[in-house]
Amino acid sequence: MPASPTACPAPVPAATTAPLPPADDHEITHWLAAWRAGDPDAMEQLMPLLHDRLRDLAGRHLRREHDGHTLSPTALVHEAWLRLVDQRVAAFEDRTHFLSLASRVMRRVLVDHARRTHAHKRTTPLAWPTDLAAASPETWALTVIAVDDALQRLAAIEARLARVVECRFFAGLTEEETGRVLGVTARTVHRDWLRARGWLEMALRE
Repeated sequence: MPASPTACPAPVPAATTAPLPPADDHEITHWLAAWRAGDPDAMEQLMPLLHDRLRDLAGRHLRREHDGHTLSPTALVHEAWLRLVDQRVAAFEDRTHFLSLASRVMRRVLVDHARRTHAHKRTTPLAWPTDLAAASPETWALTVIAVDDALQRLAAIEARLARVVECRFFAGLTEEETGRVLGVTARTVHRDWLRARGWLEMALRE
């Protein structure tokens, strides 16, 4: 098992750095607060405000999956939304915080799907999910599981590094947005991102 992360060796796929498209953050924040407070109408108001961004997020996750995945972006949004309904107590401060959690939920949906589909298969996963075209569906599914297992191990060592990976790589948040979610500076996010990538590279080669 790799030691605690200290530096970044070999490169891994870079996160998307383009800023998220603008949205009516004030209205979204209002309805998120209403949701936490137990307003039964809040979810109905939130869905049209967030649907396009959730579909974009689902598409981002599915583009990293193997071709022919049985879940569509719409189905992934639907499944994630059902799970998010149970997260009312979470401290959603704004759109960025909500989308960060939505990304975590979508990743969990995909990992659970991979575990169910390939529970009895014994295919060797890829060292890192880079060559999608060459990977069979079984190999790619096991790679998804391997990445999730490695990320959980990283979280047990340094939880913030794992959260940085979730925000930067999976949710596609910028360093500034990730910093707001985690309550640290963009400079700290950049440093953590390099350390986390290096640790995951080593973990997935084991």
